[in-house]
Amino acid sequence: MTQDVEKVSLVGAGPGDPDLLTVKAQRLVREAHVLLHDDLVPAVILALATARCEIANVGKRCGSKGITQAEINERMVEAARRGLRVVRLHGGDPAVFGRLGEEIDALEAAGIPFEIVPGVTAGSAAAASLGVSLTDRRKSSRVIIVSGHRATKAAPFAATDWKEVAREDATLVVYMPGNNFMRLREELLGAGLSPETPAVMVSHATMPAEQRAAATLATIHLLPHMDSPAVLLLGRSLDCRQRKQDARLAWKEAELILSSL
Repeated sequence: MTQDVEKVSLVGAGPGDPDLLTVKAQRLVREAHVLLHDDLVPAVILALATARCEIANVGKRCGSKGITQAEINERMVEAARRGLRVVRLHGGDPAVFGRLGEEIDALEAAGIPFEIVPGVTAGSAAAASLGVSLTDRRKSSRVIIVSGHRATKAAPFAATDWKEVAREDATLVVYMPGNNFMRLREELLGAGLSPETPAVMVSHATMPAEQRAAATLATIHLLPHMDSPAVLLLGRSLDCRQRKQDARLAWKEAELILSSL
């Protein structure tokens, strides 16, 4: 008898807080026979798997080459062909700066069915933890997500067209920003972004080990080193002082309207 091929689930684990897992992600982790996870997925989430589940760390954090992407693809395909329920568990959202595209290609080439389960991505998790909105119809009408990680360490931001993303009406979210903030500062200032643009660096968003530091574009090179995973947010919607002032003005306007009735 031919073994039925199982579907592979490509699942987002979110920023690490198990309370931020989707209900579907929790169910799939509990039902998995094989769980292939990134380095950044914490033990508290892996503990949701059953004792029968084969759990393997297939992460490549900090440039580690312990396992290649081709090997990850092969493990997914082989387990699915054996009729095992495979969960490929990505940190954050698998579609945001992960290797989802490569894994989709490999599964399609092998004729393996798959599903994608999105997760809370680090940028929105960091904003939520800070108590700010990524967009604000009064000052930030768009979110632009870029990666600071490049294969060439000497020029980590060289491949980005900063004139396209350095917009006063946008919140800029830089994933894997590294530590070369002087170069990023020069790129964004050169592209015309105001030196007074608020900036916040957040590490381990939503987790007990979360760290954060605030600056402006002019002073981001003074931000302290923070452990991965970290994101850098820049934009006027992050300005807490301005937001509070706007709220006070709106409240005064409402009071004037009410008093005139």
